[in-house]
Amino acid sequence: MASDRDPTFDGRCTCGAVRYRLTAQPLFVHCCHCRWCQRETGTAFVLNALIESDRLELLRGQPELTTIPSPSGRGQKIARCPDCRIALWSHYGGRDWMSFVRVGTLDEPDRLPPAVHIYVASKQPWVVIPDGPRAVPEYYDRKQYWPPESLARFAALRERVKAS
Repeated sequence: MASDRDPTFDGRCTCGAVRYRLTAQPLFVHCCHCRWCQRETGTAFVLNALIESDRLELLRGQPELTTIPSPSGRGQKIARCPDCRIALWSHYGGRDWMSFVRVGTLDEPDRLPPAVHIYVASKQPWVVIPDGPRAVPEYYDRKQYWPPESLARFAALRERVKAS
């Protein structure tokens, strides 16, 4: 078992054909209760770890990118195992430089609890938000919720994207 100080996180699809590693602590982890995520996952919410795509390393296999519509109208690319079809991560709105990793596909998902629950206005009524993480009716203001080091990494990432 990895230590809580270990900044890497390994994950895989159900069949194991695709394995990956997060090479750094994610920028942020949120639990989304929007109806779109409910439909997409077939359950009550999705738990996403946001990380720079260049810090997501493939260890085995090659996921297949599938583009689906999104509420923003800009689409979402979902990286799925080509064999078992499990969704491993997404890129929203053409931003391939940022990955929303499905925490449930990590080998140790308990290491990344959500810092905030979002879109709780549309959560299923039987879902109880535990004490601890904050909850907001819709989306959140990154500057208000993200830690300073994550904001700095995100700013640096946006500068790299602009420069390329």
